[in-house]
Amino acid sequence: MATLLRGLKRYAKVGGGLVDITAVVTVTDDGGSSGRLRREFDVLPPGDIRSCMVALSEDELLLARLFQYRFSNGRGLKGHSFGNLFLTAMTHLTGDFSHAVKLSAEVLAVVGRIYPSTAANVVLEAILVDGTKVAGETRISRSKSRIHRIALRPRRPKPLAETLEAMARADLITLGPGSLFTSVIPNLLVDGIPQAIAASPALKAYFVNLMSQPGETTNFRASDHLAALLRHCGRNLPRPLIDVCVINTRPISGKAVERYQAHAARPIDNDVENLERLGVEVLGTDLLRMSGRRFQEKIRHDPGAIGAVAFELAEQGRLANRKRAS
Repeated sequence: MATLLRGLKRYAKVGGGLVDITAVVTVTDDGGSSGRLRREFDVLPPGDIRSCMVALSEDELLLARLFQYRFSNGRGLKGHSFGNLFLTAMTHLTGDFSHAVKLSAEVLAVVGRIYPSTAANVVLEAILVDGTKVAGETRISRSKSRIHRIALRPRRPKPLAETLEAMARADLITLGPGSLFTSVIPNLLVDGIPQAIAASPALKAYFVNLMSQPGETTNFRASDHLAALLRHCGRNLPRPLIDVCVINTRPISGKAVERYQAHAARPIDNDVENLERLGVEVLGTDLLRMSGRRFQEKIRHDPGAIGAVAFELAEQGRLANRKRAS
């Protein structure tokens, strides 16, 4: 999500702001710095929200770098990022994680709004194809067996009212890119969120990942990603949940792919016909960006390209909403 937000940010800044951005971020992380803070201070995990705040920061220089700064040593500090500690402290000062996010976003001069998907302290649970249950985002992401279904504990946590309001007013609602079962789908397990997305007059777009994720989506095609997403949303929705699937059309090859394949990650097979059978329009374009040093290149979405696609889709949604209103 941070990549998409970074690409969209320029449209929020140009000409007084051409877009109004609201990010809804999952709160199931239980690993690393976020997991430690969650266990020790009984707060929602701040890491994913911190990354989105930095991505939307008006000036990604000193303050943003400070929020991303990670302590490399120090008893109790090693591994923590300053931004995670800041959000944790702000939560204890205000007594409310959502308010702490709002105030922290003001410190960073964020061009948009960021909400946790729920204020409830939820745990992600997966049911694997062999019937085994696995609890916790970290353990699920390391699972070697295929995931059949995921759920939240406690069941049906409530969303923020601000999230539902933003969806009702949106011209475009996006899902992905990101880890399918541990980042994207968990937002759809919050009570009323799928219904709010489907009921919104917005255009709904799913950005398909570039690469499969070992364990989580091994051997998944693009249509498998979409089918899993739809399967978790329940039935009897007032409108389709997804209108458009955005896929990368630039071939992914070279030494970087070989290195990924050595860890069981492969380029996603964009099976367009199967996507269309699921009732969506397919939009394909070059979304690829290779980053990092030679022989250590990372395969990533290009922020500029993915942001431009989202902006164009938002314009389409805005025009469609105006026609309906008139």
